[in-house]
Amino acid sequence: MNLRAIGALISKDFSLFFRNRFFALMTALGIIFYLAIYFLMPSSVDETLVIGLYAPVMPPAFEQFEEEGLEFQIAESEAALKEAVIEGEYLAGIALPADIMDRFASGQKPKINVYFAADTPEELKDGVEVLIKELAYQETGLGFEASEPEILGPDMMGMQIPPRDRMRPLFAIFIMLFEIFGLAVLISEEVERRTAQALLVTPMTVNDLFAAKGAVGMTLAFGQAVLFMGIVGGMSQQPLIILVTLLLGGVLVTGVGFLLGALGKDMMSAMGWFVIALIILAIPSFGVVFPGTVSGWAKVIPSYYLVDTVHRVSNFGAGWGDIGYNLLILLGFALALVWVGTMALRRKLQ
Repeated sequence: MNLRAIGALISKDFSLFFRNRFFALMTALGIIFYLAIYFLMPSSVDETLVIGLYAPVMPPAFEQFEEEGLEFQIAESEAALKEAVIEGEYLAGIALPADIMDRFASGQKPKINVYFAADTPEELKDGVEVLIKELAYQETGLGFEASEPEILGPDMMGMQIPPRDRMRPLFAIFIMLFEIFGLAVLISEEVERRTAQALLVTPMTVNDLFAAKGAVGMTLAFGQAVLFMGIVGGMSQQPLIILVTLLLGGVLVTGVGFLLGALGKDMMSAMGWFVIALIILAIPSFGVVFPGTVSGWAKVIPSYYLVDTVHRVSNFGAGWGDIGYNLLILLGFALALVWVGTMALRRKLQ
């Protein structure tokens, strides 16, 4: 392997990359843009669910109510209560009738009005209704003994993630994915202009050419992702695992860049292939930001193991034993894509 030739080609590629005003501007503005969004987003999570309550007469059960993570706030009127629910100030609104205590005393069931916003999930509606029934039973003396609730799945109480930290893996992977476009354009234009073929006439071999292109792609993707994660505190927990994960991610996007460079003929065709690759590879990231929106099929997408590992390590402090399986699969996908990309480029250079 001709290290001198590889170094010269790497220097040339970096010079061409940053000489292009579009790529230079997008690289700099991309990091600034993601950092600005990150620091502007909320840095904490309020786990308290607030329910609005309008009560001309306050029953003792409501006055004495104490439950961690749930709070009643008194509204001045029923109209104000409805308005606050519509504006999202309250999870739900409860309006008690003025004669509620008289009805309880006479054994009647008072009519209690409950208000929800149009987008309130059904499970929250059911929970509020159960809460009202329980308080009514306590007030009338028909209470019941409830067993300790069983948590099905991971209990996230006290472990909620601030929105900006949940978005952190999404930002990191987008920074890496956008470097696919730059590498693909760089390769496709050199192939179409016969620059790559001319280089192979020199003592440089095909392996030297791939090594140089791979080094450029790796440096751009890995370097920017590490810079971003370092600034936003994403490496405060298990930094070595984060570095290894981002390194494998850099190999992954380099392989995709090779493949798109072989498929593309110019900047516009490379952009078309890049948009398709970006949409596919970005899908798993939205499963982290919006849990439940992406089902298990997303695990067939290589980037799933990248974003899932970054999320679990940076936000929950997962160790090697927790994400070792992810890293092995990510390594396999990365090597496979690099092999496919290099084979496609070899065929195009022939």
